[in-house]
Amino acid sequence: MALPSLSSFTCDWTYDVFLNFRGKDTRNNFTGNLYNSLQNQRGIQTFMDDEEIQKGEEITPTLLQAIEESRIFIAIFSPNYASSTFCLTELVTILECSMSQGRLFSPVFYDVDPSQIRYLTGTYAEAFKKHEERFGDDKHKMQKWRDALHQAANMSGWHFKPGYELEYKFIEKIVKAVSVKINRIPLHVAKNPVGLESQILEVISLLGLDSNEKVNMVGIYGIGGIGKSTTARAVHNLIADQFEGVCFLDDLRKREINHDLARLQEALLSDILGEKDIKVGDVYRGMSIIKRRLQRKKVLLILDNVDKGKQLQAFVGGDDWYGSGSKIIVTTRDKHLLASNGIVKVYEVKQLKNEKALELFSWHAFKNKKNYPGHLDIAKRAVSYCQGLPLALESPSKDIHEILKVSYDDLEEDEKGIFLDIACFFNSFEIGYVKEILYLHGFHAEDGIQELTDKSLMKIDTNGCVRMHDLIQDMGREIVRQESTLEPERRSRLWFSDDMHCSCFERK
Repeated sequence: MALPSLSSFTCDWTYDVFLNFRGKDTRNNFTGNLYNSLQNQRGIQTFMDDEEIQKGEEITPTLLQAIEESRIFIAIFSPNYASSTFCLTELVTILECSMSQGRLFSPVFYDVDPSQIRYLTGTYAEAFKKHEERFGDDKHKMQKWRDALHQAANMSGWHFKPGYELEYKFIEKIVKAVSVKINRIPLHVAKNPVGLESQILEVISLLGLDSNEKVNMVGIYGIGGIGKSTTARAVHNLIADQFEGVCFLDDLRKREINHDLARLQEALLSDILGEKDIKVGDVYRGMSIIKRRLQRKKVLLILDNVDKGKQLQAFVGGDDWYGSGSKIIVTTRDKHLLASNGIVKVYEVKQLKNEKALELFSWHAFKNKKNYPGHLDIAKRAVSYCQGLPLALESPSKDIHEILKVSYDDLEEDEKGIFLDIACFFNSFEIGYVKEILYLHGFHAEDGIQELTDKSLMKIDTNGCVRMHDLIQDMGREIVRQESTLEPERRSRLWFSDDMHCSCFERK
């Protein structure tokens, strides 16, 4: 699967619609009229290749670029479509792009039955008989064409039979549907979206876009500032066009404080159904309404920054609440919350590798992808300190500490004690030794360490040693320092030699 292009998740499209069609069949009638309605009447940027482009059999670089820079693909299957090897090759390329990068593909069956395309009967059988004579030795190419037609014929689209419906009204339906899709406002991803491509690809793979059999839930977890929400927003922009309804509920932890869950349920229903002034009364009634009204809709729902199970239950009480093919993404700092709510497909957002971290830092510090030679040493030191945490490369350290401290504030008192001990004394120590010391100090070490791990506050590396991100360690030590900024001896923990010397001296 190819990496998504930058334009895909920042929604910087050149074309809203790309038309795939056989020129001799429909250029001067249906496809020409559809293009006119989209491009000239509605201002929807539409790519319709000219006759010169279709003279060869291979996809030209210009055409390939147009495919890569298009948001929606519409293939017009006409009676003699399959006789064009150019159309078939273009269809293969379009479907590969659609599946790998989450683009919407919609077929139009113009005076041809989908079953004829699916099973290669009638004119499609005749066309492939001729292709066999010409390309019989290239079985791989022939099979790719067959697979592409079969795949396209199984997709939801529009079916037109001349004489049964007025063509201009049929075109109006297509244009209206396209307008709804492209008028959906994309989410802001990041000013400088560096290092997102591979992470997006992992999440899309877990979502299983090619399966419409059931509701699929995926959890994205990691420490604060690592890019969970950014990744989710980028995935949203890539795949939103494939769903009947879309809702992104951002920062549920914060929004629940200011708005009760019932109001957020109303926002969900309003976004997906397109209705205003929906009232649910209370959370339990809202749960019932969501299930009743959305259980047949294919939706994309993203629940961002979830920190309580009740938030999940309010929006996804069961996998029968939404229609087949629905995808639900949950971002959280707490891996255990995902597991305890039955979300088994999870992705941990990774820290940026040094090269990407340096690139991101350069964008923010120097407004350029490349840093200046005189500042390279400073840039490398900053990147080393931030250890691949994107937000730390973009924001002041005070903001970072406040963001990271949210996870600490959620801990129980026993867990807070364990966290502070590790931050002050035991980072990089062997886990068995750390547990032993913590037990001696009266802590429930096993459970506490598991909780810290689930909340992405620490890890156990392959050598069995505790690993805490430097910024998280600094945040923990700052919590202790704030216990008494001027008198170290009053703090609960001392780890800096000068503070310990001062403390001992004062006590004498």
